Amino acid sequence: MSIAIVFPLYNEEENILPLLNATLPVITKLTKDFEIIFVDDGSKDRSPQILKQLNKEKYIKVYTLKKNMGKATALYVGFQKATKDIIITMDSDLQDDPKEIPLLVQKIQEGYDFVNGWKKNKHLEKGDRIKRLPSLFFNNLTYLMTKVNVHDYNCPFKAYKKEVAKDLFLYGDMHRYIPVQVGNMGYKYTEVVVSNYPRKYGMTKYGSSRILRGFLDLITIKYLVGYKNRPLHAFGTIGLITGTFGFLINTYLFFIWLGGAGIGSRPLLMLGILLMFTGLQFISIGLLGELITNNSARDAEHIIK
Repeated sequence: MSIAIVFPLYNEEENILPLLNATLPVITKLTKDFEIIFVDDGSKDRSPQILKQLNKEKYIKVYTLKKNMGKATALYVGFQKATKDIIITMDSDLQDDPKEIPLLVQKIQEGYDFVNGWKKNKHLEKGDRIKRLPSLFFNNLTYLMTKVNVHDYNCPFKAYKKEVAKDLFLYGDMHRYIPVQVGNMGYKYTEVVVSNYPRKYGMTKYGSSRILRGFLDLITIKYLVGYKNRPLHAFGTIGLITGTFGFLINTYLFFIWLGGAGIGSRPLLMLGILLMFTGLQFISIGLLGELITNNSARDAEHIIK
């Protein structure tokens, strides 16, 4: 068994060494074949200097992004550079407990392809308890929209078989919905309850803007999961609904016109015409999406279990 641990980080100078010291005793008991990957997401503090010193160790790999590109991109880089059979991800803020790594590894050994952490009794930092409400809302909304059954989609503590991690396409803030991608690809997944501790050093990277971004990303992942390979079903449905409303409005006005009433100055006529043309545009977008999908290269190996 070989294990890679991927730590994405941004401005975590005070946490890097304590994190490494807490992780090494755990990982060395599990296996002698391991690697620890730090992906620096354009840190502005002393993190790059600390990582440069650590990079001298043969079991440590350090990759520094050209600029701050987000957690999803940092994870993507870590996944592509990992070479071991099992990949573990954790945040670098010491809120996850490395002692629980064996719990996730055990589930992988039981035959699961992906293990998601669940911070069931999540500790909320003082003054940030309001974060629980949007988290609960988005977790429940994500389940309703995707039917991927986990409790804590955005928990950073996860375990993957190597092929699962390398199949993920992450960008923007799509790391929030990794379980949705995994479930959609047909991999076997489960979850385990993990601990969560208050941040000791540094500042939280979460702000109120993540709520809006999270909602937009949920719409994106819903489209990619449900309609990536059949875009006409998404856009065509919208087009048919709007076009039908426009057609009904114009039919109603047509019969009024046959009765001798004037309709040229009615705003309803403009609405009917607008809805019909909007419907045609949505259907056209769906057809263009079908053309793009059917001309995209497909690899049979990615859809064979």
